[in-house]
Amino acid sequence: MTSLPRPTAELSADEARRIALRAQGFLGAPDRRGGVRGVLRHLGAVQLDTISVLARSHELIPYARLGAVGRRTVDEAYWTPAPVGGTPPRPHAFEYWSHAACILPVEEWPHFAFRRRAYRARPHWNHALPDGTYEQVIKQLKAEGPLTATDLGGAKKTSEWWDWSGTKVAVERALMYGEVVCTERRGWKRVYDLAERAIPEALLHDDLDDMECLRRLVRLAGRSLGVGTIGDIADYHRLKREQVDAVIAESGLVPVTVWGWSKAAWADPEALETTPRGRHRTTLLSPFDSLVWDRARTERIFDFTHRLEAYVPKPKRVYGYFAMPVLAGGRLVGRVDPAREGATLIAKQVTLDNPKSIPSVAQALLEAATWVDCTNVRVERANTPQIREALTMELGRTL
Repeated sequence: MTSLPRPTAELSADEARRIALRAQGFLGAPDRRGGVRGVLRHLGAVQLDTISVLARSHELIPYARLGAVGRRTVDEAYWTPAPVGGTPPRPHAFEYWSHAACILPVEEWPHFAFRRRAYRARPHWNHALPDGTYEQVIKQLKAEGPLTATDLGGAKKTSEWWDWSGTKVAVERALMYGEVVCTERRGWKRVYDLAERAIPEALLHDDLDDMECLRRLVRLAGRSLGVGTIGDIADYHRLKREQVDAVIAESGLVPVTVWGWSKAAWADPEALETTPRGRHRTTLLSPFDSLVWDRARTERIFDFTHRLEAYVPKPKRVYGYFAMPVLAGGRLVGRVDPAREGATLIAKQVTLDNPKSIPSVAQALLEAATWVDCTNVRVERANTPQIREALTMELGRTL
């Protein structure tokens, strides 16, 4: 292990929190000119997930930063290619494994070459690949153009989610290898195409060695986080800590000390040039939002413990199936587990530590209701009867 350079700055915990909020797009005026695509480029990765309560996570993430941008507009921004003169339309994004299954800016395709190479060298897979199926899938895509797994012959052998068909195994393997790419979803189904056809020629290569790929992703993670530990930076694109250690000194990030943090930190030098100022966003957050997807970082920065309970047995849930953290004034002030019933947004469970947060929670609920075309908000439960009553009254004054 080489010795690390001396810290270039000391930050208070509050300064680090505000730097992180600004880096994630929650402090200061949002860049509406860039829109959803600007949010994607700024964050570097937008996580996908199958759960849809208010909306799917990849829709909630730009909403949280930009406000009530139309859901159709969000999907079109991700998946509609841009015309480029007389050449084929260029995609804005592709889907690949980053923090999890994520939408990524198409410009970053070359920087995931290290991961594609690792998948190609992988000796063990959970699903067996029937002989000849891989070649048949590639041949079919080449002949017929972009296809879903259903078009290719079906995604599953039975109704069980894990029981993939041979064609699904093959096309997912080809996606990991980089021979196939997903640059669109239709009805939540991946649309697969040959990478040689979908990715712009200038980007379609694996020329960068692993170290160059890692330097780029570490630099992007540091920029998107503002400030973070090695663990924070590694988690952003799910790198190994030793991979981050190997390139951090040449990544362009600078070492800093954050008061109260037990581990060394690194910061985006541009984030240190100006003091974070501006209007704080008040909003509901997807549990898969990159501001809070790392539980250890969320606890360290916001003193807020949160986990997704969708996969926890119902009797053991504390905050609800899809409890969404509420961001207000640069703090995480509580949680709301939402649902929809016709034109009513239901707060099935509200958990607040401080009644002073009630106006902010009401504001977040009302904005979310408007976004999903609900005309009413109903609070079913809260952690105390007094909070439920006060929140209901606050909502009634505004509706």
